[in-house]
Amino acid sequence: MRNDSNISRRAILAAAGALPLLMSTAGWGHAETLPLVSVTKDPSCGCCDGWVAHIEAAGFPVRVVESTDMDSFKQRLGVPAELASCHTAEVDGYVIEGHVPAAAIRRLLVERPDATGLAVPGMPAGSPGMDFPGVDPEPYEAFLFGPTTRSFGRFLGSREI
Repeated sequence: MRNDSNISRRAILAAAGALPLLMSTAGWGHAETLPLVSVTKDPSCGCCDGWVAHIEAAGFPVRVVESTDMDSFKQRLGVPAELASCHTAEVDGYVIEGHVPAAAIRRLLVERPDATGLAVPGMPAGSPGMDFPGVDPEPYEAFLFGPTTRSFGRFLGSREI
């Protein structure tokens, strides 16, 4: 005569052991939902396309708008002239000016400081979109701007230092 109670106990123990594994894989099929990054750039700018590729690779959905009147656009969004760069983006209520790394944008969206946005002035060598083969990256700073301006982090390439 077969003892079915042993099989039931084994099945229960196996199921209990598998439960943590099943729970940890429950979210695997769901991608992180990041807000849309709307990038406005001059039609002739190639480094802007490199920055867009960096932002897309980081998982952000991107929409590109081309404009030949970037100065008016930056002014309307409150970008200080001394922080200007070649392209301007908007994401979840913030302005992103220039070659800001995706990691800084993610941190901005988590911390949600009272600010207009982030800027990397100029076009630092090695920053996202300016990371050309054979070019040594230079350290650069991302600035949080709005009522006041302050450093938000130092970077080398797309990595915070």
